[in-house]
Amino acid sequence: MSETTIPTIQIVDAPKYVGQTVKIGAWLRQKRGSGKMAFLQLRDGTAFFQGVVAKADVSEELFNLAKDLKQETSLYVTGEIHADDRSSFGYEISITGLEVIGESHDYPITPKEHGTEFLFDERHLYLRHIKPFATLKIRNTLIAATYEFFNQEGFIKLDAPLLTGSAPEGTTDLFETDYFGQPAYLSQTGQLYAEAGAMAFSKVFTFGPAFRAEKSKTRRHLTEFWMIEPEMAFMHQEESLELQERYVAFLIEKVLERNDQELDLLNRDKDLLRSYTQLPFPRVSYDDAIKLLQENDFDVEWGVDFGSPEETFLANHFHKPVFIVNFPKAIKAFYMKRHPDRDDVVISADLLAPEGYGEIIGGSERDTDYDYLKAQIEKEGLDMDEYGWYLDLRKYGSVPHSGFGLGLERMVTFVTGEEHIREAIPFPRMTHRLRP
Repeated sequence: MSETTIPTIQIVDAPKYVGQTVKIGAWLRQKRGSGKMAFLQLRDGTAFFQGVVAKADVSEELFNLAKDLKQETSLYVTGEIHADDRSSFGYEISITGLEVIGESHDYPITPKEHGTEFLFDERHLYLRHIKPFATLKIRNTLIAATYEFFNQEGFIKLDAPLLTGSAPEGTTDLFETDYFGQPAYLSQTGQLYAEAGAMAFSKVFTFGPAFRAEKSKTRRHLTEFWMIEPEMAFMHQEESLELQERYVAFLIEKVLERNDQELDLLNRDKDLLRSYTQLPFPRVSYDDAIKLLQENDFDVEWGVDFGSPEETFLANHFHKPVFIVNFPKAIKAFYMKRHPDRDDVVISADLLAPEGYGEIIGGSERDTDYDYLKAQIEKEGLDMDEYGWYLDLRKYGSVPHSGFGLGLERMVTFVTGEEHIREAIPFPRMTHRLRP
């Protein structure tokens, strides 16, 4: 077969070319060998597999070249694709041709254990390795599946501004910047803008970055993350909860469908993940959750927000994601709708994921009473001029509406089974250094 007729493929397409000679552009991840064989662990951005160089089948020059390759050298390999039941990928290439494209020397992430801080500092290179590769492929599936789900549910996507003149959640933990002589803040949520969109289009969602300037206290918190925030007109809370659980189940199903190899690379229990797609998820009132915690020796009182130990216990108790509903008014945002029978709680819900991953969704029905919301804004000490447009939504044809926010990084961490949320974020060294 002439060079011009040899197809150039990607590793992920190897199953379609069994028994054929192909050419692949790849990087050398690792290598091992003996006097007669060289085993090259290759990656090309689509998958990982092994290339085998047999001394008896190639020139001495090519075999020596293969033995001397350094980690992360880029190269073209030519050879025949074979099935290989011993590998997790299931295929390998018997190499008969090899061309170095770019040399690599003293690559810092060697085949040994490295600490988390070191990998954070080398994140621009760590992206090449198995765990971030699998994690970010799954993240990409979650993003694509999000668009699929909301499109098929009749939503349209809106983009909320990243610079705002106020704090939508009523907090001071914001990144402030100068906006032509006036203070502006990196947005912490697109929710209020989504409410305006819902009054125009009925069902909308925003999908963008959010920023919190509070110092991270746990492995679950980030200063920069991505949020999916749907808002639905003519929808009460129970309908919203049904949408939320369908959305989460849809995301997990798509990862199981499209990322089988990546889940294997992460040693994720796929049967356990599949069990999280069984609906409905339990609904437990905040009152009952407090009682359950107290009965199990947690030192908690009514009115406190849950921390990581409490969230972990509650979700694990039900062996699947669980909605905690109707939180105390004092610990939730000003815009949440008051409970019709109680003044001390609001119609709200947090969806807690099992296995210690905690809250992945927070949401509520939104209050529609103009005077009440105006009083709440004043009570929070917020600038009324900045919220006039938001109050307008209650003046001109207000309707019952609900919404929620899902943190993408929390969801990635939960689905992949990662231990640390920051492993899901592909930021380079500078962002890590700036993180509190």
